[in-house]
Amino acid sequence: MAQPTIISIDVMGGDFGPSVTLAGADMELKRRPDLRFELYGDQAHALPELEKYPALKAVSNFHHCDVTIGMDEKPSQALRHGRGKSSMWRSIEAVKRGEAHVAVSAGNTGALMAMSKFCLRMMADIERPALAAIWPTTRSESVVLDMGATIGADAQQLFDFALMGGAMARALFQKDKVTVGLLNIGVEEVKGNEEVRTAGQLLRDADLPSLEYAGFVEGDGIGQGYVDVIVTEGFSGNIALKAAEGTAKQLAAFLKAAMGRTMMARIGYLFARSAFKRLRDKMDPNKHNGAVFLGLNGIVIKSHGGTDALGFASALDLGYDMARNNLISKIQTDLAHYYRERQASGPVDSEKEDRA
Repeated sequence: MAQPTIISIDVMGGDFGPSVTLAGADMELKRRPDLRFELYGDQAHALPELEKYPALKAVSNFHHCDVTIGMDEKPSQALRHGRGKSSMWRSIEAVKRGEAHVAVSAGNTGALMAMSKFCLRMMADIERPALAAIWPTTRSESVVLDMGATIGADAQQLFDFALMGGAMARALFQKDKVTVGLLNIGVEEVKGNEEVRTAGQLLRDADLPSLEYAGFVEGDGIGQGYVDVIVTEGFSGNIALKAAEGTAKQLAAFLKAAMGRTMMARIGYLFARSAFKRLRDKMDPNKHNGAVFLGLNGIVIKSHGGTDALGFASALDLGYDMARNNLISKIQTDLAHYYRERQASGPVDSEKEDRA
């Protein structure tokens, strides 16, 4: 019998706290009966909610925490008063101690990143974390990173993002080799800034067994699913994400208005509503909720703060997949292979040594 997967949850995180996080955990337990939970939160708020879900309570350990990190707190402030005693910190610490395979929080993104870096530390050879999300495409799904963990990135950091995103895609899509593209303002090799062009050259030269570099991808190609992984830095990645979310809402509003404009349109909707339901499901951000902080010595999943129970369950499901498919070992294997080959072929980049 397979060992259970254990997820630690910051029960207090997000806009709605226990009413969503515990409902989502119960929903995910129905899908994944082998799950077990370590729950961290304020008992006065969380325990009455937990009583509503006897099956979840039976497979969970609850830990009272006096401190909850606010959604508007600065990372430095959150670290100062929440280290060691907040529900967010202790859920991450459970991963560090080996008491959980993955931590999930819908809380403050900046605080979660700061605490995760401080508690779990960065992997060797990785300078900056990346936030990687699943992006629905016309073909299936792609992994896109960085979605806003850090602003700006040099060529080597973009290359590292590609390695980590490739490992995540292999874990998620069950592939031995994945395709990777760099987000750029054009597909021609002369387009883009120097860092992006240099990152492309690094990926071409690396010739990694688990990764095929497919070149540059323009913004309108993200949703086409041309590659398994699209790499960019956090500023443009976050803008792309928010633009896509806004476009989905805009399209839904347009369709709703158009379908109710005339009697014939309403009749047409009755015939086409199954197709519209499939479209709505495909574009529903709650069904693609959850992003992974890559580059840490442990798995931490960030759920959208305003999500509902279904969305939080989706974030838990992502964490389950990443843990069961050995995300950390896949990243470490790819990093070790690349840097071993790089050292064998010549001295390591002096700029990277200086930054380290």
